[in-house]
Amino acid sequence: MDIKVLSTTALKTALEELAPRFERATGHRLALRFGPSLQLEERLGEGEPADVAILSIAGARAMIARDRIVAGSLVDIARSSLGVVVPKGAPKPDISTADAFKRALLAAKVVALSQPVGGGQSGAHMAKLFVELGIAEAMAGKAIYGGGGPGGLVGLIVERGEADLGVQQITELLAVPGIDYVGPLPAELQSVTLFTAGIAKSAQDAKVGRALIDFLTTPAAKRVIATKGLEPA
Repeated sequence: MDIKVLSTTALKTALEELAPRFERATGHRLALRFGPSLQLEERLGEGEPADVAILSIAGARAMIARDRIVAGSLVDIARSSLGVVVPKGAPKPDISTADAFKRALLAAKVVALSQPVGGGQSGAHMAKLFVELGIAEAMAGKAIYGGGGPGGLVGLIVERGEADLGVQQITELLAVPGIDYVGPLPAELQSVTLFTAGIAKSAQDAKVGRALIDFLTTPAAKRVIATKGLEPA
């Protein structure tokens, strides 16, 4: 039996490593589909079938309210923070404080980001942050945006040489090998997103979906999750 999983792109590298282990242990194949949490919410809301959905906690609760995820089925999986990358071999800017990070943003010619609306948790946070830092106007002229999902990662834009600084979920940045990771945003500017898994109302077999969610909370699965730039919940 195939288990249809709609998951935030932030869990892509972890799920791709864990899927074969789960499939060998259970005999059930995972059909994985990835995208930004907000886009997945839209897809679920429009009736796309799934067995398990892994979304931001806010998105999962919204789907319960819309009767798309089973109430009481949510299990926290991982927390994700934001980080910064530069092209391979480029000097790494100081981002250790809010002022240093602001200077790095202003010094960059082009900054790659997630879309602020519908593109992922990091894009919305950065748009708000630019306003708080008083640089929204300056950044409007130098920001370019990824398309969302595995093919629209910010790291891919930086890898192609189209931006000299990129900001996104750390786990998504680490999924692109041809760039250099600088570090996390300074604590006072950081945004941590909790991703949670739930059983979709359209699930063909809720017990099998629950088996997957339970598997993702095992110590072995948590060890894999931790290697992908995430903090296991």
